[in-house]
Amino acid sequence: MTYDKGPHDLGAGCFAWLFPDGHWAESNTGLVCGEGESLLVDTLYDLGHTREMLGAYAPLTADHPILTLVNTHSDGDHWFGNQLVAGDGVDIIASKAAAELMTQHNVDEMGALPHRHDHIGEFIRPIAANFDLRGIVPTPPNRTFSGRLDLDIGGREVRLIEVGPAHTDGDVLIHVPEANVVYTGDIVFVGGAPLVWTGPISGCIAACDQILGLEPAVVVPGHGPLTDGKGVRRVREYLEHVATEATARFEAGLTVEEAVDSIDMTPFDDMSERGRIAANVLNVYEELDSTRPRADRLEQFGRIAALELGVDA
Repeated sequence: MTYDKGPHDLGAGCFAWLFPDGHWAESNTGLVCGEGESLLVDTLYDLGHTREMLGAYAPLTADHPILTLVNTHSDGDHWFGNQLVAGDGVDIIASKAAAELMTQHNVDEMGALPHRHDHIGEFIRPIAANFDLRGIVPTPPNRTFSGRLDLDIGGREVRLIEVGPAHTDGDVLIHVPEANVVYTGDIVFVGGAPLVWTGPISGCIAACDQILGLEPAVVVPGHGPLTDGKGVRRVREYLEHVATEATARFEAGLTVEEAVDSIDMTPFDDMSERGRIAANVLNVYEELDSTRPRADRLEQFGRIAALELGVDA
């Protein structure tokens, strides 16, 4: 799926900076320009790529400085570059649930993964080689909300809609009604398989339904090229398929590993990052069995890595 890196004009003062090919940590950002100010949607995984992105937006922000930054969720590839935007008069906003996870521990945990001497390290190292986490000073939000927050960005209405827990605990959609644009964070992946860290998977499906209910002309996914309702429906189809098939196998007494191995995912062979099914099925089992201990991010990474590499977890 070919598309250009850099800023894309969505019309009506909205823009998106896209990061091909939308694989692990290759995330997108957005910009909403109002009269005399702008709102930035997310930063990137490291300082170098965040500087590149901000430099590409510079002709747009020269007369419309970024006074608001909204982080869609707590994954590092959507906020580790915040320090390059922070400053006097800048509001950094996220949901309260997301903000609680945007910590030094989050940075340290991700920085340590490539140094592991196991299958997780083997899986992460080629991804991490494209990024440099040195110099990151965790810069979490200075303003939080729960539910919904409506903003006035230089005369432009921008609606923040909390839809987590879904992909993570505090996912937020950014809706610009005038432009009919929705920035989705990682509720939507295009090209790559959806990923449910926190769930429940039903929460991700409900979030897709909320996006579709807005009837957007343009959808800016967390990863991958621009899309519209068709791309959101494709994500929903994947999630529904995994939920239905995993539930049937749970009820039949199969283990998570047996379920992952037996689910037919050929209808989604066009998607990359297929190993994410391991985390997604695990999430379904956790939703169905309240006595099952919740897997942490490391275990989820481990299951994905094992499946991708063809080794035992």
